[in-house]
Amino acid sequence: MLIRGKVLKGKYFDSVTLMRVGKALTALGGVADAAVVMGTAENREILAAADLLLDDFATAGGADLLVALRCADAADGDAALARLDELLVEMKPAAAGAADFQPGSLEGALRQLPGANLVLISLAGRYAAAEAHKALENGLHVMIFSDNVPLEEEVALKQLADERGLLLMGPDCGTTIINGAPLGFANAVRRGKIGIVAASGTGLQEVSSIIHNLGEGVSQAIGTGGRDVKAVVGGRTFLAALEALAADAHTEVILLISKPPDAAVLHKIRERLRDIRKPVVTFFLGDDAPAANAPQTLEAAAYQAVARSRGKQGEDHTSVWSLRQKEYANLAREATRRLASGRRYLRGL
Repeated sequence: MLIRGKVLKGKYFDSVTLMRVGKALTALGGVADAAVVMGTAENREILAAADLLLDDFATAGGADLLVALRCADAADGDAALARLDELLVEMKPAAAGAADFQPGSLEGALRQLPGANLVLISLAGRYAAAEAHKALENGLHVMIFSDNVPLEEEVALKQLADERGLLLMGPDCGTTIINGAPLGFANAVRRGKIGIVAASGTGLQEVSSIIHNLGEGVSQAIGTGGRDVKAVVGGRTFLAALEALAADAHTEVILLISKPPDAAVLHKIRERLRDIRKPVVTFFLGDDAPAANAPQTLEAAAYQAVARSRGKQGEDHTSVWSLRQKEYANLAREATRRLASGRRYLRGL
């Protein structure tokens, strides 16, 4: 295998388009892996970790597009790169027609939709903070899909959001559900009475899907961005979202999920939970002092939230989870029966 690559100077594309292009390149013959990313320092570190970083990428900036392919041979790599421009056009969202005008600024959007109260921002990270600041000044809640927003700008934006009584979700917030509308990478799930606050987009996706599959639904699912639970940010969005769900008439059970919060933030969350009268399920990965009967996995957390929404208390919430564990055990036993005797190893990719 060899690595082929290309730098497109001054070519910005949103992350969804780049993800789709990368998937399409990987599907081409002779391409084992493909990375299509903007040339930020963080993305170059990721490429280096994946052994896809080329010398040509060293001088790239955040507004440059990097393409790296792991190929069977040079011919396969050249053929894939020849398709790149075509794929970038194919995968880019279609432009609106004349009858479907799209404004080019926040001010224009507000003139077109004066009743809006939420803006979703997906720009290169260096530009996202300025647009978020304008949105907050206009009294709008904000979801920042963009990553690579400087930490000090996130802190300043969340302080401003606090002062204005607004939610600032993100940066790097890919998943949110507001009043039944899935934003970013959120799954389309049934509306219901379980509200979720999550500092993990993939965790939010998983628990919302499990809740849906168990026959219940989601009232609101608020993503905070992974850095929100760090001490320097102070959990501002996490705490504001918790307050919002506590006051939300459509939310009867609250589910909190997070990557390891810093100790000071975890203390603030626990202090606030003392005053909330709704049932709350918490899953904090790496929590050294979890609550009694706290779930140990995201799946168990979703099961427990569903049980609470159905009025089950105490140990009752574990009953359906225990049945699922037995189901897994039965599936494992059935799978092993089909193996030839003497087989010893289980390998997965």
